Amino acid sequence: MPHIIRISLSAKSLSLFENGILIKKYPIGIGKSITPTPIGVFTIITKQPNPGGPYGAMWLGLSLIHYGIHGTNNPSSIGMHSSHGCIRLHNQDVLELAQQVQVGTTVIITS
Repeated sequence: MPHIIRISLSAKSLSLFENGILIKKYPIGIGKSITPTPIGVFTIITKQPNPGGPYGAMWLGLSLIHYGIHGTNNPSSIGMHSSHGCIRLHNQDVLELAQQVQVGTTVIITS
């Protein structure tokens, strides 16, 4: 079952599609103006539970080095321009997402 993640920076949302059908939408935090979230097409290359530091309960590393989708220890940062370019989700959301996607999943980030 191929999944695709679409991230809308303007809507501050992450949408998970399965076989082209929207199955879940999550609120996110994105990069600050001085450290913006990159736009483009990437791939999940790693999945690391409990990565430590500010990354919350899960790290989903992207094919662009040093960028990923991760949890947060600061839930008030969701819906804000709050990261160094990464995509932040509530910890329970990133854990749910990580259970559904595999390494190799396409991630499309648009403005």
